[in-house]
Amino acid sequence: MRIIFMGTPDFAVPTLSQILDAGHEVVRVYSQPPRPAGRGMNERPSPIHAFAAERGLTVATPVSLRNEEAARDFAGLEAEVAVVVAYGLLLPAPILSGTRHGCFNLHASRLPRWRGAAPIQRAIMAGDAETAAAVMHMDAGLDTGPVCLSEPVPIGDETTAGDLHDILAECGAALMVRALALLEKGELTETPQPQEGVSYAAKIDKAEARIDFTRPAAEVHNKIRGLSPFPGAWFEVGPEDRPERIKALCSRRVAATTGTPGEVIGPGLTVACADGAVELTEVQRAGKRAVSATEFLRGYDLPAGARLR
Repeated sequence: MRIIFMGTPDFAVPTLSQILDAGHEVVRVYSQPPRPAGRGMNERPSPIHAFAAERGLTVATPVSLRNEEAARDFAGLEAEVAVVVAYGLLLPAPILSGTRHGCFNLHASRLPRWRGAAPIQRAIMAGDAETAAAVMHMDAGLDTGPVCLSEPVPIGDETTAGDLHDILAECGAALMVRALALLEKGELTETPQPQEGVSYAAKIDKAEARIDFTRPAAEVHNKIRGLSPFPGAWFEVGPEDRPERIKALCSRRVAATTGTPGEVIGPGLTVACADGAVELTEVQRAGKRAVSATEFLRGYDLPAGARLR
């Protein structure tokens, strides 16, 4: 099939790779424009842009698709279908209808739960035991189109957002290739999303990342793993006038009957919460690499009774 691919982050790379391996013709790749990155703040192409260039594909990086020229250019490619994976721009009606079969999106949730920008993080932060990769036929709404295929994915008690991201990227890529094969044969079916169970995965606000140890241990643990590795849930240690911010990247829930919220109660970096406690197992100081709690404590004195803010 003649395919237009639209994506930006590394989450989208497995899908583009598998589409090419399946023998489809990708007539153009759309991605977000290069952004300043790194210490030198030099412009860096997105992961999809870089991958597509390596494979010799034509890449377009428009700032907007909401103009007649963009719509004419898109339709002029005469593609049979557009595949959209975490592209980052809302698609206007002329783009949604600019191919023979329309646009199909890979979404990382069990729709209609967690429509929106951060479905992986929100599912973990909410304590969901399961999510899904879903192929959706896009319409004008925010992730409201009918679902064509869905593959459930369990979420373990210590699964992080990074873990789930990688699992869903690979699972979703295979699912999209299956959907394209069915579409090509005229056998792809669509099921409207139910009206019940709708929830929205709002973009993660950095202000959410601060850990509040006065909350229940399950909530603290879910926040830590839901924001790992990025942006990273954090707490502060040291003098109040010169606090140091520490990211907590991995944790586990443990039983505890003593300690006030935020108090290190041991062993290791076990911290009391409103009920129970969490053991922080991987942390990261600003500008340093991520290390185990054991290694961290060899260079930072946080004895039992110390308070984390």
